This record gives sequence, structure tokens and C-alpha cells, in this order.
Amino acid sequence: MGDRSGDWYSQALRDLEQAEASMAAGRHEWACFAAHQATEKALKALNLALGTQAWGHTLTRLWADVPADWPPSPPPPEGLEDRLRLLDGFYIPTRYPDSYPEGTPGEHFGRLQSEQALAHASDVIHWIGAALAELRGGA
Repeated sequence: MGDRSGDWYSQALRDLEQAEASMAAGRHEWACFAAHQATEKALKALNLALGTQAWGHTLTRLWADVPADWPPSPPPPEGLEDRLRLLDGFYIPTRYPDSYPEGTPGEHFGRLQSEQALAHASDVIHWIGAALAELRGGA
């Protein structure tokens, strides 16, 4: 099977678009979850492009799976690991009512969270896009 990193990255961009649309519609829990999903797929694309296949949903783990001998070019966004930790916090509680003592995820997430999720996801995903282009010879 050939390199599918481009497919993973393309889907990451679609998921990022979904996060933006969800935020615009006031579905902030879905905006946060979609931002996480978009970042997850972009990190999996990066791993694939570097010859590894990463599994799971924890963004910090997917970043840790990136081969250590890869010199990031361009350099990663400042505070990358903290950004990933913030986004990791949106994986489960955005979807399950039992993540909170009462109420639905829709009641616990608002514009502030979705704006943060989109800002961090967008920075990471676009950096990964630039890194993928560099890995492919600047294409």
C-alpha cells in the first residue's frame, strides 16, 4: 500500500472546516471535538509521511510517536505540546453527558472553548501541512 498521508491530511482539513461550521452554528461541543479530530488526522498524516503508523487518539502520544530523528522544518508552533494537551481535553467530554455531574456537553462548551480549539488546531494543522510539503520536496 502506498503513502496515504495526503488522504489523512485532506480529511484533517475537512474536519477543520467542520469545526468552523459547528462553531458558527453554536454547536461548540462539536466544534471542539472536530478540532481535536482534525489535529489527530493531521498528526497521523505526519507520522505516515515519516514512515511510521501511529495509533490512538491522544494527540500528545501521536506527537511523541513522530520519529525523534526528524528535524522539523519549518519549526513547530510555539507551545506545541501544551496546545495538544488543551485539544486532548476535548476528546471525551465534548460527546458524553456522563463526563459532568449534570447537563449535556452542549451546556458545558461555549464560544471561548471553540475559539481556542480552532485557533490551536488551525496553527498545528497548517504547520503540519507546511512540514508535509517540505518532506515532499517543497511541492
